[in-house]
Amino acid sequence: MSKTVLITGASGFVAGSVIDQAPEGWALHALSRSAPPVARRGLAWHSLDPLDAPSLEEAFRTIRPEAVIHTAAMADIDKCEAEKELARRVNAGFTRDLARLSVEGGARLIYVSTDNVFDGFRGQYTEEDTPGPVNFYGVTKMEGEEAVLEALPRTGVVVRTSLVMGLPVLGKGNSFLSRMMKSWEDGKPVGVPANETRTPIDIITLGQALIELVDNPVVGYLHTSGNETVNRLDMVQRIAAHLGYGADMVYANDPTVIPGRAARPLDVSLVNTRACSLLRTPMRGLLGGLELVLAYKRRSE
Repeated sequence: MSKTVLITGASGFVAGSVIDQAPEGWALHALSRSAPPVARRGLAWHSLDPLDAPSLEEAFRTIRPEAVIHTAAMADIDKCEAEKELARRVNAGFTRDLARLSVEGGARLIYVSTDNVFDGFRGQYTEEDTPGPVNFYGVTKMEGEEAVLEALPRTGVVVRTSLVMGLPVLGKGNSFLSRMMKSWEDGKPVGVPANETRTPIDIITLGQALIELVDNPVVGYLHTSGNETVNRLDMVQRIAAHLGYGADMVYANDPTVIPGRAARPLDVSLVNTRACSLLRTPMRGLLGGLELVLAYKRRSE
């Protein structure tokens, strides 16, 4: 079905998966500060500063999207802590502008949020649990969530996701997996915190879920996360073993000694029961997601 869709943060990791997997019938408009990494039929690229409100409004009213997939964010947790004013402008202010424009234009808004809106004291958070972020990144993303659902209670969806595992589909992206694989290829072990627990989701599944939500009428909060709860050390050890690397290529480190490192929640594992019941896109376990990522990469080469 033909659909006009705007995706923000288009040069980013998550957006790349959406763009590459988007249906051929879509008129897809990509919004980013950077130049387009690809040119393809059905994709229009808009290079502008999203914090330039007049330019954003002009682009939005020209495109007239039926749906907006909002992936853009200042996602560096430590940078958000150090540059709070900018973090709030990007993660909350920009989102508030998009919510207002979506209301005016009658567009559905799909907002990609984070597990970091929770405090991490107990884990296994559902959509009904109250946020309580321990870092400023989480604070600004929570403010973005509130802006979306206050403006669009009947057409907005907040997609909270967990640690995203994958390889860049378009451009470089922010991929912890590609960085680790490069280290292992160079014979360098990788240090990972042992006290942080997540429910990792692969980048291909997340892209498919976001695409589905353009036409799926789900509203409110939705937790898209993997089916397994793992601490990060165990996760990386299992990935290394699956890729054929020995146990000596992964070691536990203590990230709390890193100067300037913002607080991290310890266990922000998400319960994905609602997503599993409302989406056709299947959520996957750790190694199932890894295999999907590797297979997608092979097909793209």
